[in-house]
Amino acid sequence: MSDDLIPGGATPAPGDIADAWTPSEHELARRASRRSQNARRIAVAAVSSVVVIGGLVVIVATSRGWPVVQETFFDVGYGRQVFPAILKGFWLNVRLLVVCSIAIAVLSLLLALARTSRAAALTPFRLLATAYVDVFRGIPLLLVIYLVGFGIPALQLGGVSTLDVFWLGAAAVSLSYSAYVAEVLRAGILSVHPSQRAAARSLGLSQPQTMRHVVLPQAIRSVAPALLNDFVSLLKDTGLISVLGVIDAIRAAQIAASESFNFTPYVVASLLFLVVTVPLTRFTDRVLLRQLARQNAQGAA
Repeated sequence: MSDDLIPGGATPAPGDIADAWTPSEHELARRASRRSQNARRIAVAAVSSVVVIGGLVVIVATSRGWPVVQETFFDVGYGRQVFPAILKGFWLNVRLLVVCSIAIAVLSLLLALARTSRAAALTPFRLLATAYVDVFRGIPLLLVIYLVGFGIPALQLGGVSTLDVFWLGAAAVSLSYSAYVAEVLRAGILSVHPSQRAAARSLGLSQPQTMRHVVLPQAIRSVAPALLNDFVSLLKDTGLISVLGVIDAIRAAQIAASESFNFTPYVVASLLFLVVTVPLTRFTDRVLLRQLARQNAQGAA
């Protein structure tokens, strides 16, 4: 910029230039067009949501069987009455979730490391890990709970036969889920480019140090959404241990429903699970979107 454009020939400060800038007519028109398009999209989304959801509500509420369904499944008074017992059972599901998450994290990581190891001396462990994953991924979780919950006490192995059903159920769930999580972790480890290992070894890191400081952080970050989905599924499947007689949320709802022939306790138990799973699901979606944005940014760079 020449001095004759500035009074007194002084050099303008960057802030003065920014303050002096005004958008052109074309930029103002583009902004107005974007605002108009966004307003139309919001209006269309709102109208379509009201029409679809409102239509479904009207269809259900005006059906002939709705009064019976409302009395059988949505009895607010009875729901309040059984809520404390179901909430107490749900606390057991939460405790089981914590115990199983720790056990699954440790066991699945060991399985994934064994399956991805290339050392000849670890071949037996690699074969055992492969067999473990194949067996427990092929057997339904409910059958694993039956086999562990009733089979282990039948062996009469000292203190194991008197083990609490809570721990037997936790062991069954952990054995089954660790096979699935191990495959997720193995996929994450294999997704790390071999050049990362080579670079770490060139810096003097040992094989365990390379795995701990270079490979695993990248692997876990790449499969974080899948791990969070497994975590959400784990919370729901903890209810299957009710077949062993444990009074969890589902079992408490079953007892209450059998006493009154009213299924509202099942709805109450479902709502308790939704209170936890819905925020976790939204958090999983947010992590996935962040990961996609980071990958797109790297690709653009």
